[in-house]
Amino acid sequence: MKKVYPNEDWCLGCKLCEVYCAAAHSPYRDVHAAFDTPDGCEAAPASGQGYASEKAFLEAATANLAPKPRRKPTAAIVVEGDVKHSIAISCRHCPDAPCVEACISGAMQKTEDGMVWCDTTRCVGCMTCVLICPYGAVHKGEGMKTVTKCDLCSCTGEPECVRHCPAFALEYRECEAAQASGRGYASERAFIGDKDSQSGTEQIMEESA
Repeated sequence: MKKVYPNEDWCLGCKLCEVYCAAAHSPYRDVHAAFDTPDGCEAAPASGQGYASEKAFLEAATANLAPKPRRKPTAAIVVEGDVKHSIAISCRHCPDAPCVEACISGAMQKTEDGMVWCDTTRCVGCMTCVLICPYGAVHKGEGMKTVTKCDLCSCTGEPECVRHCPAFALEYRECEAAQASGRGYASERAFIGDKDSQSGTEQIMEESA
């Protein structure tokens, strides 16, 4: 199956992947609507609920209607590192996904093509998947009792993080080497073409093994 593969040599640490991922998984599907909203009110999501503008919010407040609390969008991809060396970390959709095996409610599931996803309607917020993920790729949603993780933007066909990476440090493609070895950034780096060098991520993995 296709996965998102990071190339830490090209990563700028700009975190645009986080921004577009969070926006894509918000009710608004738009960066401006997801983030540039007046404090205390919400932009109108696709369902038509919420407040379309600050004026609408004030009108509701005047009518003694309690405003809906605004929830900050949460990204399923996280950039770690510093200005000299950074890498974007997201779900590896492991063949033997420990999060699926450990999930007590059956919320973590695997599709027929191998994609690991979370059914938030079944998630009980125990955070076992957060603790057991070897990559730290499962996160508690901002202002949520459930978790969030990469779903490869299955509703759009191409991950938003890949589409908007200005340095082309994220690739969405097949990788036979990665599939054969299971979970390892080493094989993904080899796939990109840098088999002989040791990245910071590889060193971290070796030290923690």
